[in-house]
Amino acid sequence: MPDPVVELYSAPPDGFVAARAELVAAAKAAGQSDRAKQLGKLRKPTVAAWVVNLLAIRRPELVDQLVELSAALRSAQRQLKGDALRELTRQRREAVGALVKEAVALATKADPGNRGKLPVAEVEATLTAAVSDAEVAEQVRSGRLVRAASYAGFGEVPRPQLRLVTDEAPEPPAEEEEDDAGARRSAEAERAARRRAIEKELTTARAAEKTTGKELDQATKAETDGAAAVEQAAPP
Repeated sequence: MPDPVVELYSAPPDGFVAARAELVAAAKAAGQSDRAKQLGKLRKPTVAAWVVNLLAIRRPELVDQLVELSAALRSAQRQLKGDALRELTRQRREAVGALVKEAVALATKADPGNRGKLPVAEVEATLTAAVSDAEVAEQVRSGRLVRAASYAGFGEVPRPQLRLVTDEAPEPPAEEEEDDAGARRSAEAERAARRRAIEKELTTARAAEKTTGKELDQATKAETDGAAAVEQAAPP
């Protein structure tokens, strides 16, 4: 007999609330009050979370492979193995891409009305996050994800908020990160050079201002002295 909770999270989320209510009612009718309370606490997944759950439930072997790749990738990151990290990053991109296609196919078959409306980007972000963090991977493997997860950083994350969806971009490959770091250093050097040039120009301008002010004071004094001399030379 199939697990009713598994069936609940396998079905399109539009019918989740009604199906949960039926399970709760059946548990109460069977005198299973604790079971009824547990079922009543189950939360409705978003469409993206449902698609990921469907993949974990229908194709668990694929998710297991993703979890294994996740562990290998994190190990390479901790040991700073550049070649292994680049190869695993390539494998991660390919694996996530293949899993997204499979998940979308399963969801389309389960709910043809959602064809073309599935949040593919959120599904991809969740599976990418599962590669980067063990906790996300286990949440995905459970088949009971409630919200999509997203992680754009590099390496492991210190307990991400699994039920929050962000607009961050997907994790870049290792080669791109090195390029980005070089670009940032170049930009910082350029800004520092511009700042030094501006400071030099400002110093020169201030010096010129002082010189001009001094010359103006001298000219004003000369004009005043000349006017006094003319006044003294005038006949009474």
